[in-house]
Amino acid sequence: MPAGHVLRVRALYRRILLLHRGLPPDLKALGDQYVKDEFRRHKTVGSDEAQRFLQEWEVYAAVLWQQTNENRQNSTERVCFGVALPEEKLNDFRDEQIGQLQELMQEATKPNRQFSIPESRKPEF
Repeated sequence: MPAGHVLRVRALYRRILLLHRGLPPDLKALGDQYVKDEFRRHKTVGSDEAQRFLQEWEVYAAVLWQQTNENRQNSTERVCFGVALPEEKLNDFRDEQIGQLQELMQEATKPNRQFSIPESRKPEF
């Protein structure tokens, strides 16, 4: 891969992880793990798939940036993240992607925490 592509991927990866800091702790942990897995999984894909991958993650980053800003401005309202996935987009997914999407949805909607998130505590003296 050309050096410019690698720099673009790394910058996007860092941007997404920074944007995740604006998410509730459970969603941040889930999102961080998912991003790390997906970027690792797509390290060796072909050029066309790499372009589609980056385009989709750039859209995700833009939507997340917009939603975190809106949520900050409307701090008294219910926090909402994500967008509806149109059926025509779902039809373009491979079976493996549909399976990953189902797993992600199940993890995101479980009532119990799936991650150990340490609460920040003040040191005791």
